[in-house]
Amino acid sequence: MKATTLTAVKRERAGKGAARAVRNEGLVPGVIYGDKQPPVLFAIDPRQLLAQMARPGFWTHQFEVVIDGETQLTMCQDLQVHPVTDRPIHVDFLRIRADSVVTVEVPVKFVNEEASPGLKRGGVLNIVRHEVEVHCSASAIPEILYADLTGLDVGDSIHISAITLPEGVKPTITDRDFTVATVVAPSGMKRGDEPEEAEAAAPAAPEAKA
Repeated sequence: MKATTLTAVKRERAGKGAARAVRNEGLVPGVIYGDKQPPVLFAIDPRQLLAQMARPGFWTHQFEVVIDGETQLTMCQDLQVHPVTDRPIHVDFLRIRADSVVTVEVPVKFVNEEASPGLKRGGVLNIVRHEVEVHCSASAIPEILYADLTGLDVGDSIHISAITLPEGVKPTITDRDFTVATVVAPSGMKRGDEPEEAEAAAPAAPEAKA
């Protein structure tokens, strides 16, 4: 995964007052920490963060944060946003190396819906996990995990064992084959029913009495 470059400026003072002063200048205060190095305080243009927040997989991306000419490889650990505007008001980055082992939540994308008999007959995809938490090296973080719905009928489920994980990527839950999604029947439909059969089997609404 290629790292995205962000440009920031160093700030010297910590604390609520200093952070407020940064925001008053139209910038977002932040900090880089980790890898047994001293924390670095910085300020960044919110437009850079907003652009990255709009991309899928924000929490799995790597960022090269350039501060006064010095580049540090990081991942976002925390992002605070304004409760009304959803604009970023503080950001924390974790300093990493290519061989750092990290824990991240990777989004799941469901593919081949048209090849699922259950969905074609009117079933509904009940997504249990939109993201799956995994352990891996920073250089091996997948942007997306793909779940194939081919052949799934009403009542069938996709478990983590059915999703192909890249080499070196392991789910954090290892004691069970947990469910990622299930194809469920809409109200009145049973496994093996066709939608029109289920509709015909439903009791007729009582006639209104004069």
